[in-house]
Amino acid sequence: MIHRHFMLHKPDGYLSQLAGQVRKKKLLGELYDFPPGTMCIGRLDEDSEGLLLLTTDGKMSHYICTAAVEKEYLVQVDGLITPQALERLQGGVEIGLRNEKYHTQPCTAVALETVPALSARSRKIRSDRHGPTSWIAVTLREGKLRQIRKMTAAVGFPTLRLVRVRIGPVLLADLPAGAVREIALDAYFNDHPAAPSSLPAPGPASSDHRKPPESSREEMLPGT
Repeated sequence: MIHRHFMLHKPDGYLSQLAGQVRKKKLLGELYDFPPGTMCIGRLDEDSEGLLLLTTDGKMSHYICTAAVEKEYLVQVDGLITPQALERLQGGVEIGLRNEKYHTQPCTAVALETVPALSARSRKIRSDRHGPTSWIAVTLREGKLRQIRKMTAAVGFPTLRLVRVRIGPVLLADLPAGAVREIALDAYFNDHPAAPSSLPAPGPASSDHRKPPESSREEMLPGT
């Protein structure tokens, strides 16, 4: 069986699912006509943005979700992050997970000196008059529910914006928000257990696709 794989720049305000009866929610199937059997490899929260991989290959999905593959995020936090807070993040912090306490694994967390060049959000974070913010880069090998948001809150710097920019060797780069690109994940993850793909190497930016707006969300979901 020939599998197909995609990278998508998930905008804020979308659920990480392709279809379903979810009232007044935006779904990824509105952005692209994915083939039957396509699944998200991991998830991003509704308010989170950035790189999301999709595939029809269950083995590929399982491998990329393991600790063998790093995930990197750019995170805007409320306040000016301190070296002490970064050190705590790096060593792991205690967060709540399904009504239990969980100590996160050691990770990489560094402060960014400049504001990263990212796509504009559909919804503003908050006004600058409410105080300063700062940006950090966090790299994990695990992905618990709302983990980074809980981690930064635990050290006193709530997350305002969260953008995933890398999954293993796959970079978000300049893929526009809402755009989808079909890629050959086997070219990136040649040590995974899935069968080889027959797709070509990742194409240029001109191969990006975004489904044109045909109707509003209210029109697309029955019963809304």
